Amino acid sequence: MDLQHTLTYLVTNYPILVYGAIVIIGYVEGPILAMACGILYRLGFFHIVPLYLSLMAGDLLGDCFWYYMGHRFGHRFVQRFGRYFSIHEKDINVVSRIFRRHSTSILVISKLTTGFGFAIVTLFTAGLSKIPFRKYLTLNIMGQFIWTAGLLALGYLFGHLFVSFNNILARVSLVSLSIIVLFLVVGFGKFVRDYVMTHNVAGNGNGDSQNDISDNTGQE
Repeated sequence: MDLQHTLTYLVTNYPILVYGAIVIIGYVEGPILAMACGILYRLGFFHIVPLYLSLMAGDLLGDCFWYYMGHRFGHRFVQRFGRYFSIHEKDINVVSRIFRRHSTSILVISKLTTGFGFAIVTLFTAGLSKIPFRKYLTLNIMGQFIWTAGLLALGYLFGHLFVSFNNILARVSLVSLSIIVLFLVVGFGKFVRDYVMTHNVAGNGNGDSQNDISDNTGQE
C-alpha cells in the first residue's frame, strides 16, 4: 500500500487519530504543517472543517502554553531556560514597552506575522505582563482564524499549481521559487526584529531596560 492509499485509509477510517495528530504537531510547528495540509487538502485527502479546526486548536494550545510559562514562571524561566527558546531579557523589555502602548494590536499583528522573530517572546511577555487571559485568548483566536486560513490558502495554491504543471522543469521551478520566497520572508523577519531591537534600545537606553525588568518583576 503506497503513501497515498495509506493516508486516505487513515483519514477515512481513523479521523480522530489523524486530526488529533494534526493538533499535536500543530502545537509544535503550526505554520509549516498548515501549508502542508493545504497541499494535501487540494489533493483531496482532508475535509476542510475538521482540518481547519485542528490546525487552529494546535496553534492556540501553543499560545496558551507560552502565556502560562510567562505568567507562572516569568524571569526565573528566562534566566534558566530562555536561551534555549530565544527568549532574552532585552527582547522582553522591548516587547513590554510595546505592550504598554499597543497591547491589543501587538497580539493580533504578532499572530498574523508569526511575530517576525518575536512570536514566542510576545506570547511569553503577555503572560509575564499579566495581560488578562480572556483578552489574550480572544485576540489570538481572532488572529488565528485569519492566519490559519491564509496558510491553508497558500498551501492549496501551491498544490494546485504543482498538479497543473505537466513537466518536471515547471514543477522544479515552482519549488525553487517557493524556497526563495520563504528565505526572503525569513530574512525580512530578521531585519524587522533587528530594527525594532536597535530602535528601542537606542531610543530608551539601558536604564529604561532595567526599569522594565524591575516593573515586571514587581508585578509577579
